[in-house]
Amino acid sequence: MTKELSHAQHLALSKSETPILLLEGIADTAVEALHADGYTNVTRLKTALGPEELKERLQDGVRMLGIRSRTRLTADIFEAAPRLIAVGCFSVGTNQVDLGAASTKGVPVFNAPFSNTRSVAELTIAEIIMLFRRIFPRSMAAHEGIWQKSAKDSHEIRGRTLGIVGYGNIGTQLANLAEVMGMSVIFHDQTEKLRHGNVTAADDLMDLLQRSDVVSLHLPETPQTKGIIGEREIRAMKPGAFLINNARGTLVDIEALARALKDGHLRGAAIDVFPSEPSSNEEEFISPLRGLDNVILTPHVGGSTEEAQERIGTEVSRKLIEYSDVGSTTGAVNFPQVQLPVAAAKSKRFIHIHHNIPGMMRRLNDAFGARDVNITAQYLQTEGELGYVVLDAEVKEDIAADLLAQLRSLEGTIRSRMVYGPSEPAPR
Repeated sequence: MTKELSHAQHLALSKSETPILLLEGIADTAVEALHADGYTNVTRLKTALGPEELKERLQDGVRMLGIRSRTRLTADIFEAAPRLIAVGCFSVGTNQVDLGAASTKGVPVFNAPFSNTRSVAELTIAEIIMLFRRIFPRSMAAHEGIWQKSAKDSHEIRGRTLGIVGYGNIGTQLANLAEVMGMSVIFHDQTEKLRHGNVTAADDLMDLLQRSDVVSLHLPETPQTKGIIGEREIRAMKPGAFLINNARGTLVDIEALARALKDGHLRGAAIDVFPSEPSSNEEEFISPLRGLDNVILTPHVGGSTEEAQERIGTEVSRKLIEYSDVGSTTGAVNFPQVQLPVAAAKSKRFIHIHHNIPGMMRRLNDAFGARDVNITAQYLQTEGELGYVVLDAEVKEDIAADLLAQLRSLEGTIRSRMVYGPSEPAPR
C-alpha cells in the first residue's frame, strides 16, 4: 500500500531521505558514489524482482531505481510508480525498459553506453582466436581424457578477414585490436562512419558476408536489426566461416545457425546473447546450439568484467545524482538533453515536465508572476511530444509548496518537483 508523505516531503526530499533501490547486484562503486554525495537511503539487492514485488517496492516511495538486464520495466510498472523520478540502467542497452512509457510518466532513463566497450571487444578477440584454433573442442576432449595434439584445422588469425557489422563504439575498438593482430578488417553500418586505420567499408551486408572469414555483430536491437542474420544471410557467408554475436539475441536466427553448423557450412560460432534467456541462474538454458562442435556459448557476459561493472556503477550513479541534484538530463535516452549549472544560492529550482503543447511557458510564467516571484534563470528544451523546463526563482519558503502545487495542476503537466540541491550538507 502506498505510504503517505509529509507536507515537507511532498515539497522536496532531502538527499538522506530519498529512497533509492538498486537491483541485480549493481557494483559497489554505485553505492559509494551515491553515499559520497549524501544519498544514504540506498537499498541494494543481489537479484531482480518479479513484476508484482517490484510494483510493491515502487509504490512504497522509491524515487530512483537502478537495474541491469534482467529487470523488465513495462508500462504497468511505471503506472504503479507515481513517485519514481529516474531510472538508471547499469548496462549499455535499455531494451529492458519501455522508454515510451517512461517518457509518458516523466521519468528519464540513463545508461552507460561506453563503459563495457573494451570488455566486449576483448572477449570477441579471444573468441576469434579460440574458434580458429579449435581450442574449445580440444579443451572439452582433454577434460574427458582425450589427447588431441594435432595442427589439423588449427589456424592463425593473421591475414584473415574480419567483417564487423555495426561500426560503433565496440566495433571500432574491435577493429583496432584485430588490425594490431594482423587481420584485415571490413565493416558494414547503416550510417557513414569515420574509418580508423586500414579498415574499409563493404559495399553492403551481403558483400561483407561473402568476403569475411569471421563475422562479428555489434548492433543495437531495433525493428530494422531484428533477424538481420537469417537463413539467407548465413548461407551467403563463406563456407567454413565463423559467426560471433556478442550484441543482441534477436539479431540471429538461431535455428538457421544451428542447421548451418550441423551441415558444415559454418565451421563454428560464438554466441553470448540469445532470443530467450533464463531469468535466473537456477533456470535451465535451452538452445539448439547446445552440444555442437566448435561452438562457444556464454551466458550474456560480454560486458561482465569487474572493471566494466565498476565503470558502469560510477557513470550511471553520477547521472542519477546530477539529475536529482541539479536537473541535468545529459545522457538520458528518452528525454530532452539539458546540461545545467547549479542554481544560485538565493534561488529555488523548479523542474516541470509537460506535454509539448502551445501556451505551456505562458502558464508557467503566469504562475510565478501572479505571486510577484522573480525568475532568475529559465531553461527549456523539447523533444517530440515532451517538454522539459527548469526555472530558478527567488521564492520564499512560505509560498514554495503552494506554488509547486499550482505547477502540478497546470494543464499539460506530467510531473513537477522542486530540487533540493547539492548545497545540502552530506550526513556526517
